[in-house]
Amino acid sequence: MSSLASIAQTGLQAAQLRLDVSANNIANMNTPGFVPQRVREQALAPLSGVSAQVTRADRPGVSLEQEAVEQIAASAAYKANVFVLRTARDTLGTLLDVLA
Repeated sequence: MSSLASIAQTGLQAAQLRLDVSANNIANMNTPGFVPQRVREQALAPLSGVSAQVTRADRPGVSLEQEAVEQIAASAAYKANVFVLRTARDTLGTLLDVLA
């Protein structure tokens, strides 16, 4: 797999994790003593993608507005990474057509 595809794949996984964590926070927002989770992303070595880790928030309580914004942002990140994968596929297909 090309490094571009590997980077996009880690971005897809991070965006999916962000959506999962946000959904969990919303599902448990009325649970007494529930402390929401957050996803911390960190860039890996050049051309290696991103690492995502689930951490606990600093304080209890879930803001529905904040979770909605998080889900919109994670959805946009997911779509952007899918676009990168499609563009890489199309570019490689065009290159193979030219060389064939």
